[in-house]
Amino acid sequence: MNLILLMGTPAAGGGSALSSLFPLVLIIVVFYFFMIRPQLKKSKDQKKFRENIAKGDKIVTIGGIHGKIVDVQEKTFLIEVEGGHKLKIEKSAISMDSTTLIGADPK
Repeated sequence: MNLILLMGTPAAGGGSALSSLFPLVLIIVVFYFFMIRPQLKKSKDQKKFRENIAKGDKIVTIGGIHGKIVDVQEKTFLIEVEGGHKLKIEKSAISMDSTTLIGADPK
């Protein structure tokens, strides 16, 4: 008898379709706020950072190369790395500025 009360009866009527969709909608909303929205914000901040890079800024690439911006072009940067060598890299390869790394707490 208690099992029937917990499961609900099909004779309960109209709200069964809505009540079965509620958990699915709740999962989608939680997924959006904890997974999709932060990723979109991070992507937007990354794009804004790449657009504001200027000559003389110190950067770190996605591959971990540290360098200083020597020349800014439409889709690429020319960076100078240790030893005076210069590398031409895509704007999408920039990860962060090196001052972010310097200010970060070591773990």
